[in-house]
Amino acid sequence: MVASGDPGFRKQVLEALTAARQDGIEVCGGAEALLQLESGPCAGLVLDRNLPDLDAEELVVMLAAQYPQLPVEMLDSELSPLAWPAPADGGSTARDFRALMQALRLPRASEPLPAAVVRPAAALPAPGAAGAAGAGTAVELLPGMVGRSAHLGDISGLVRLVAPRRTPVLILGETGTGKEMIAHAVHEASTRADRPFVVVNCAAIPESLLESELFGYVRGAFTGAVQSRSGRILAAHTGTLFLDEIGELPLNLQSKLLRFLQEGELQRLGSNEPQKVDVRVIAATNVDLETKVEAGEFRRDLYYRLAVFPVELQALRQRPADIVPLARHFLRHLHAGAETPQPQISPEAMDLLEQYPWPGNVRELQHGLERAYILAGGRTLAPTHFPAAIAWQVKRGIGPRRAEQWTEATGTHAFV
Repeated sequence: MVASGDPGFRKQVLEALTAARQDGIEVCGGAEALLQLESGPCAGLVLDRNLPDLDAEELVVMLAAQYPQLPVEMLDSELSPLAWPAPADGGSTARDFRALMQALRLPRASEPLPAAVVRPAAALPAPGAAGAAGAGTAVELLPGMVGRSAHLGDISGLVRLVAPRRTPVLILGETGTGKEMIAHAVHEASTRADRPFVVVNCAAIPESLLESELFGYVRGAFTGAVQSRSGRILAAHTGTLFLDEIGELPLNLQSKLLRFLQEGELQRLGSNEPQKVDVRVIAATNVDLETKVEAGEFRRDLYYRLAVFPVELQALRQRPADIVPLARHFLRHLHAGAETPQPQISPEAMDLLEQYPWPGNVRELQHGLERAYILAGGRTLAPTHFPAAIAWQVKRGIGPRRAEQWTEATGTHAFV
């Protein structure tokens, strides 16, 4: 794959790849490259240092975290390339991306980049926030993040990379994985931390009211509008707007939101005067937006505008190393302020929690701990204090081995 905003550069690289008997595809920027990588495997990526949308070096670090086996070659489109002949042996080295890059000659922007450049968590530590990953690998977690999986370290690194910029962030993950917590973390790690953080749940506000909630209205705009209202977007001026459940945004509002993202201005209902606003947008969804795009239920241009920097949160069943730390964290929180000694969780209960796939993710674990804490009455938390559905599912064999086959639809009966 060739990623560059320069059509001439893309053409030149693709011609060289064709001469070396290697197929290639071209994309116009870093965001589109990320989308292509999500849709299928890629033998290697030729990355223009002068991308039109993302910082190329930051993108390389992000790629190393998400696709550690992907070879990446960073080149500079502003340099004058030399001739790129096919390999002397007729193209046998073209089967290997690295060998091909060594055979082709073009001035590099820097030394060739290895497949796994650096783990973001190790590259950008957060003072005072530490955790532990499997195999003894230390990761630096965001404040408020609890666990010891490497995935949390990767997410922390991505957040620290994107937080200082105005780049839109799209947080993906199942219900209950902590998407709003990540949005808060992006805001708190940015230069806007002391400014408003405004949340809009696009699924919780009736469609008839959502436009006025977002964009506001002027007096007399409609029946009942006895005074003007600024709206949530204007309330987030100089700060961050978090659009939760963005996949539920009605089509008729998507074009208006797109214009706001493109122009940085809004127009209140009943007003002909656009207002400039400075807002950093973070969106989140638990649905597959690409599927909604193909079905005509979500605008493709809006999707690309929101998905410049996607951050995907794994389900709790995919990171079982986080279950015990989270359980202990919730127990400490539940017992905070009590004068009696904090109860413990029995080894049998811990084993049960680690074997259950948690279809409701972290939120279900939190609710399960609260129920068990109340039933235990200050005693050690035992398996019998947790919802019976947990033990039932574990006995049926729906544990870590089969967790990947679990879906929210089949697991809703297990919620507290």
